[in-house]
Amino acid sequence: MPRLFFGLEVPSEITDRLLKVRSAVPGAKWQSAGQLHITLLFLGMVSQEDLEALAGSARDIKSEPFLLDVAGVGCFGQSERPKNLWAGVQPEAPVAALNKALGVRMETLGFGAERRVFRPHITLARFKRKAGSVEPLLVEYGDSRFGQFQVTEFVLFESKPGPTGSVYSVIERFPLRTGG
Repeated sequence: MPRLFFGLEVPSEITDRLLKVRSAVPGAKWQSAGQLHITLLFLGMVSQEDLEALAGSARDIKSEPFLLDVAGVGCFGQSERPKNLWAGVQPEAPVAALNKALGVRMETLGFGAERRVFRPHITLARFKRKAGSVEPLLVEYGDSRFGQFQVTEFVLFESKPGPTGSVYSVIERFPLRTGG
């Protein structure tokens, strides 16, 4: 069974800028260019039978294309012992609306809803238990602008474990269109 999630791809010119945030922080597992994305909704393991139903439901989502600004760096957890270092996206509202539309549709198909509050972001690094402080990165990049891009589609990704972390491949692309 494939492990799936819906997300937004980040253009290479922005991922190139985000990769420059990397520095020597104890416990950091930095994401590669191919791992930088915005998760809309994590589904987990999905059977082949359910795959067509969820893709069909996602094809019916109507949302206007929108402009997204990638700016600022923050962390989940305390800056002295972070769990995750991320880049922010603005405005959050259209991303949150896609998350909600997908969540409602997937719940009707029997996929459980995420319990955490949705906060759109691009994960830059994940940390183990003995994480070092990211405070210097927050100071240096907290107000940085990494670029803008037009969001014209969302994607169903498969996530496979690999030797250097998860490898993501596109299962299907869903164009954003008017009418919603």
